[in-house]
Amino acid sequence: METINKRIDKAVIDELFVAIPAGAVDMRDDRTKETWSVDIDSFKLSKFPITQEIFKAVTDENPSTFIGNKLPVETVSWIDAVNFCNQLSESLGIEKCYTIDLEIEKVNMNSKANGFRLPTEAEWQYACQAGTKDIRHGKLSEIAWFKGNSNNQTQQVGQKKPNEWGLYDMLGNVWEWCSDMYDETVYGTYRVFRGGGWCDQERSVMATTRRRSHPFSFKIDDLGFRIVKNINE
Repeated sequence: METINKRIDKAVIDELFVAIPAGAVDMRDDRTKETWSVDIDSFKLSKFPITQEIFKAVTDENPSTFIGNKLPVETVSWIDAVNFCNQLSESLGIEKCYTIDLEIEKVNMNSKANGFRLPTEAEWQYACQAGTKDIRHGKLSEIAWFKGNSNNQTQQVGQKKPNEWGLYDMLGNVWEWCSDMYDETVYGTYRVFRGGGWCDQERSVMATTRRRSHPFSFKIDDLGFRIVKNINE
């Protein structure tokens, strides 16, 4: 990955993305046993989790517990990730996806804007499975950093085998925030995160594993994010 050198270069940002084709994905909530299918429009997804180098270039901050330019940024809340998306959009002069009111902790997303945003949960799973129904795209030790091989910390992005669509670290290394609320009637504004992290056992690191937490207060050293850009230019 090219070094950003403390500035945001559109060409460098463009290189972060791969195009994901349209399709459909089958979803399941193991808690409620509910299943549903979601149609997916084509979109662009960052091939790596957002690194500390990129996060600092955009925000001039690095909240991470494990420090390194090519390590994924972590110890970020959902609202930190959303703010990053807006700041990156602003820096490149494109329309922000999020409207944020911190006083009442209200966030609205314009899914048609041409700026950057978090993936929906369905987009995330669809991209992770690369059009299949598989829970993993290979042997876990070859595609992911997890408790069995991570040396108890995050690792540089892009070292493991990508999936069929050229996406790295979709499983393991850090969990990744998604746009969606988990279940507003039960958990209020809790947001979903997916993918497993460096300290998880093998059984938790699957394309279908779902977790959730508070979007404004929860942050931990195995939770980061990657970003989406709509294909509407």
